[in-house]
Amino acid sequence: MASVPASSAPLSQGHKKVIFASSLGTVFEWYDFYLYGSLAAIIAKQFFTALNPTSGFIFALLAFAAGFAVRPFGALLFGRLGDMIGRKYTFLVTIVIMGLSTFLVGVLPTYTSIGIAAPIILITLRLLQGLALGGEYGGAATYVAEHAPMGKRGLYTSFIQTTATLGLFLSLLVILGCRYYLGTEAFEAWGWRIPFLVSFLLLLISVWIRLQLNESPLFQEMKAQGKTSKAPLTESFLTKNGRIVLLALLGATAGQAVVWYAGQFYALFFITQTLKIDATTANLLIAGALVIGTPFFIIFGWLSDRIGRKAIIMAGCLIAALTYFPIFKALTHYGNPAIETAAATSPVVVVADPDTCSFQFNPVGTAKFTSSCDIAKSSLARSGTPYSNEAAPAGTVASIKVGSTVVASYEGTGLDADAAKAQSTRFAGEVKTALATAGYPEKADPARINKPMVLLLLTLLVIYVTMVYGPIAAWLVEMFPTRIRYTSMSLPYHIGNGWFGGFLPTIAFALVAATGNIYQGLWYPIVIAVMTLVIGTLFLPETKDVDISK
Repeated sequence: MASVPASSAPLSQGHKKVIFASSLGTVFEWYDFYLYGSLAAIIAKQFFTALNPTSGFIFALLAFAAGFAVRPFGALLFGRLGDMIGRKYTFLVTIVIMGLSTFLVGVLPTYTSIGIAAPIILITLRLLQGLALGGEYGGAATYVAEHAPMGKRGLYTSFIQTTATLGLFLSLLVILGCRYYLGTEAFEAWGWRIPFLVSFLLLLISVWIRLQLNESPLFQEMKAQGKTSKAPLTESFLTKNGRIVLLALLGATAGQAVVWYAGQFYALFFITQTLKIDATTANLLIAGALVIGTPFFIIFGWLSDRIGRKAIIMAGCLIAALTYFPIFKALTHYGNPAIETAAATSPVVVVADPDTCSFQFNPVGTAKFTSSCDIAKSSLARSGTPYSNEAAPAGTVASIKVGSTVVASYEGTGLDADAAKAQSTRFAGEVKTALATAGYPEKADPARINKPMVLLLLTLLVIYVTMVYGPIAAWLVEMFPTRIRYTSMSLPYHIGNGWFGGFLPTIAFALVAATGNIYQGLWYPIVIAVMTLVIGTLFLPETKDVDISK
């Protein structure tokens, strides 16, 4: 009887155990990491209360991004260890660091309790989370791929690819449950800590599961033959392999990353902060899209074993770049049509001397934006109101035109505290009245939210994510030799996702605040996706049939 080819044979019990154990632990690690992003608005109120709401939210997003910023350093540290001492023990260490860091966020005193120490400790814990995640993904993907038979690496590793989305989904589910049970007021006051505290239980489960695993067979064989790398960093980046690492970053992971974060995190920020859909409804819609879209990770992973990794990932980047603007405009139309109507009938314009307008991105929280232009723009940014800009002669005090109504701003420089407060109260009240009169909503009207259409659009964004993310692990694993695989694949993955992707919400939010165009932030993921499409198409090979045992 002819043997069943590996590409069509069912998964063995051993393979199922490897995939389940690796994936479940990674789900819990992503859950830990994404809790912060899902609770960014509440985190801003708890730990960055010394800043105004706009700066506080941007700073909270930046603290979220800090975890992404150090992921490449985690990739270097733990990738080196993984290539020298083994995959299994390295990602045991990473999950312990992640779980403990997340738990500590849950017991961390707020700014009102311990002052500036609170955000400093918070950012330190985010950095530890980023280091841990930098070592986790490469280890899990490499471990599973090195267990997979030829012709099934795309399918096997696609289960690892579901973990980021499942971790996000789990975090949203826990948050929704706590918010529903406690009520919004109690949840925002103290209940937000519960999802972080739950991570300690998940840590115990993850460690127990991973202790049951054996080392990767390819690594064991290489170690027995004395062929492990003595200098993984040098071999990975200071030889001709370094060129492949750079191409993998620019031609694969950068575009994959921005599509991932635009389709999930930026979409969540957009419908809550800009469209002002209430948090419970927004989280339910995102969770629904994740439930519908997640199986496509497996579908595209399986498909990549047949037609190749490259074609699917490049197609995902292209389709996303071409359709982001119409999809996000449609989200506005179906999610909060009052914004669309008001912007069409009573457009808002900031009239100001351009030389007095700053780019209000303040990552260290030290700058003071007190010009009349900055005050006008920040007030509109806080309310999520779209606006355009009109140049005024030098020396003009900025004003906001809402349809035919004009509200004068004020110069904050040199005002004492009482005078500044009085002016701020007067200005905010006048702007609020003008916007309300023109039909700009403070919140999305639940009765006017077309939930099926919003869910469909969000699901489409998630499917783009599955196209670029489902096959990426197999593609990266297959680009590099066994002796330096953990290190070589981890760095481009985490620079792409940690830097290009992780900074997307912060950059996009700042662009919107600066220009007044609520869609302006989309240019960032579009440009990066197109860059990856060009470089990946021209310079990266298809790898689905390569032998990874060498």
